[in-house]
Amino acid sequence: MAEPIIINDFLTATFGFAVFLLGARLTRKIKLLREFNIPEPVTGGLLAAGFFALYMQITGQNLEFSMQSRDLFLILFFTSIGLNARLSDLVAGGKPLMILLVLTVMMIVFQNVIGVAGARFFDLPVPAGVMLGSAALIGGHGTAIAWSPEVARVTGLTDIPEIGIATATLGLIAAALIGGPIAKLLINRFDLTPRRPDEETTVGLPFDKEGHTRPITHISLMRVMLALNVAIILGHALGEVIEAAGLMLPTFVPCLIMGIVVGNAAPMLFPKMSPISRTPSLAVISDFALGAFLAISLMTLDFSTLRSVGWTIAMVLAVQTVMTVLFVRFILFPLLGRGYRAAVLAAGFAGFSLGATPTAIANMTAVTKRYGPSPIAFVVLPLVSAFFVDIANAIVIQAIVNF
Repeated sequence: MAEPIIINDFLTATFGFAVFLLGARLTRKIKLLREFNIPEPVTGGLLAAGFFALYMQITGQNLEFSMQSRDLFLILFFTSIGLNARLSDLVAGGKPLMILLVLTVMMIVFQNVIGVAGARFFDLPVPAGVMLGSAALIGGHGTAIAWSPEVARVTGLTDIPEIGIATATLGLIAAALIGGPIAKLLINRFDLTPRRPDEETTVGLPFDKEGHTRPITHISLMRVMLALNVAIILGHALGEVIEAAGLMLPTFVPCLIMGIVVGNAAPMLFPKMSPISRTPSLAVISDFALGAFLAISLMTLDFSTLRSVGWTIAMVLAVQTVMTVLFVRFILFPLLGRGYRAAVLAAGFAGFSLGATPTAIANMTAVTKRYGPSPIAFVVLPLVSAFFVDIANAIVIQAIVNF
């Protein structure tokens, strides 16, 4: 094996921008992608990942990408979600938030039932089922990697990390591809429209009939970037306090919290200042950060992890995907009221239950840019996926591993 090629952070970001623009161009050209609300970075990212995999296969050289810029885009994005969140949204989101919490626990259990059944069908130990279930799907790559040593120790299987990573990779791809179509089918089937079509878009800018958006100035962009940076600084400080208290949370969580604080405190502290929340400038920065993060994340997927796992993971994941679609359509959508917001959250829930929170937000963004805004959905879902999922998932995983 030849020495790996190290792609520095600047080049990684540059590739990410190019990959996103490729996806955006393909989305404009291919009607099917627009019709089914496939996010632009998903199209470009998966094509780029396939190209890089082919290159590594032909040359025998691995590509190692630096990820600092990707992580910065993630923090920037979730801080912008916080800036957009109004206290009235948090109050209004109380009921759907509680429903989503319960449904998330149900999904964790269902995923592990299927994962354990799949493990037994393919003559794998019961604890290995979590790597075909919630550890890799709702948990994603990070949770799969974190639990791999313990599951490998209990089962005695040396390829547990590969199983977990491969499942998470395929799950992320499935999550990015099914969310938009689910929302489209629900919106068309029940003729759904936003409750307030004139409400500001939370992420990204909606297009008018001529394909134009409202103007943005360098002053408005600078004002928003200052607010974002202040919130991120405060978020890192809050993160240190939380860590000192013995609680481990992803960095974007305290930044999301401080974004909410800054976004709601700024109008009271500086009443004469131009607004920051729900502005075109904040929307475009949020859209840019999310697009760049997803493009980099997807283009750097390592498809080589899928080669050694064969049909086991593919078959189990197919069942997981079908279960997710049925769960969203016949349980989540009715319980959330069968309205437009429920359809948007259906796209998001499919995204994070099989993939990751940014994938969920990308799914919802693609839907709302086409059909109209749903601000509460963008507040409720990240709160569930950021604060609650890891705790509930860890409890269920630990129970299965101990069994």
